[in-house]
Amino acid sequence: QEGTYPLPEAQVDRFMLKVKVDYPTRAEERLIVDRMTGTPLPPVQPVVQPEAILHARQVVRQVYVDDKIKNYVLDLVLATRQPGSNGLSDLNHLISFGASPRASINLIHAARAHAFLHGRGFVTPEDIKQIAPDVLRHRIITTYEAEAENITSDHIVQRILDHTDVP
Repeated sequence: QEGTYPLPEAQVDRFMLKVKVDYPTRAEERLIVDRMTGTPLPPVQPVVQPEAILHARQVVRQVYVDDKIKNYVLDLVLATRQPGSNGLSDLNHLISFGASPRASINLIHAARAHAFLHGRGFVTPEDIKQIAPDVLRHRIITTYEAEAENITSDHIVQRILDHTDVP
């Protein structure tokens, strides 16, 4: 974030995901350097029609989410706001602000997309577990105490996932 201004929490919450991207390997970076400094690339050809993308969006919206999965999502998100109610009282002093209701909504949207990409017409608890860190990490504001102890929001999300009953 060097040279940028951090967004206010209300604006950060509007982003569906915060995906962590590691540095490329040496081989990957070499490919990047070659592509960006070599001869011009040939013109890009479309690989999918816009109508197909719109159709896929409609299909993703129809991916089934059972009430047990919705309740699981609520348990996870509420545990970021009231960890003690989920048997995680030791997290109370580490969280200044937990995830808003947008987190619940986006967790379900992202889980539907995850299930779709894995060829399923229904969301599983594993879909939720896979995407929860990306959906929740930027929505949990940790305390100075957490920062001093090198405890990140990723650590907190993992504790919540490990401690929450799975349907």
